[in-house]
Amino acid sequence: MAAVDLGTAEWERSKISSQDVNILKRGSQETPGIALPPMIKELIRIGSQFIGYREYASRTEEKLAEANKRADALAQKLEQNEAARKKAELAASEAKAEADEAKAKAASVEELQKKLEDAETALNEHKAAQAAREQGILKRLKSQSRRIQGQTNQEFDLENPDNDPLLDALSYLELHGSEIREGVANADAGLSTLFPYFFPKKEEPKTFLALAQSFNSSEDLGLKMRQENMKIAIESTVALVADSQQTVDWMKVGDTDQIEQSRWRSLIKAAKPNTKKILAYLGIKPASTPSSSRPEV
Repeated sequence: MAAVDLGTAEWERSKISSQDVNILKRGSQETPGIALPPMIKELIRIGSQFIGYREYASRTEEKLAEANKRADALAQKLEQNEAARKKAELAASEAKAEADEAKAKAASVEELQKKLEDAETALNEHKAAQAAREQGILKRLKSQSRRIQGQTNQEFDLENPDNDPLLDALSYLELHGSEIREGVANADAGLSTLFPYFFPKKEEPKTFLALAQSFNSSEDLGLKMRQENMKIAIESTVALVADSQQTVDWMKVGDTDQIEQSRWRSLIKAAKPNTKKILAYLGIKPASTPSSSRPEV
């Protein structure tokens, strides 16, 4: 660009205008009879060529300036395009990051969805197992209540039912359990009182079950007790007779084959008015109700 400007300056200093060249040409043409020297012709040719070069250079300079302007415009557009490209790359990078984040979130959501489905499945299975377990417990509670009711012949009605099958069945069982505890307490007290009379030489068991089992032996403890009482009564009667200093043939008295049961019972009935005196003598206070026991032969 500087070279072009320097050449232009040289041309400006040594230029020959196209008008001067045209004048020279017209002069030569208007005076055809005048022959121009070869040197003038050469100068004219050189001047005309120089003017053409100068005009070409001027047009070239204009085109170069236009090209420079276009280059500057293109450079500016290139810078804008580069900035737009960088901006687009940044936007694409951000979009890719957002897309990756969205994919990660989507994967996380799918994983959470699967976990939720698994949790719901597990919860449903737990509910089904819990329902089956409650049904089993309810069946066992009702079975125990029926068994206890069959042994105690006692029925109950709930005053304030919970309207829940499981809780109501438990309430029934608690009522039966309360009844059983009270019955066991009473039975334990009664059996403890009777134990020394039935088993005078044994130590009372520590547990209620062992105490109750001792009264459920194969032998008839009631009959055994009555026989022991009869033996004591006979011994007491013999002692009373002996103390009265009366003559008694005990061999005949002990021979029970010579007396019938009906006769025996009538004699006992006839002797009852005197039993109170004998019992009072022995220090025994009889019950006010008449005896309903059968006489043992």
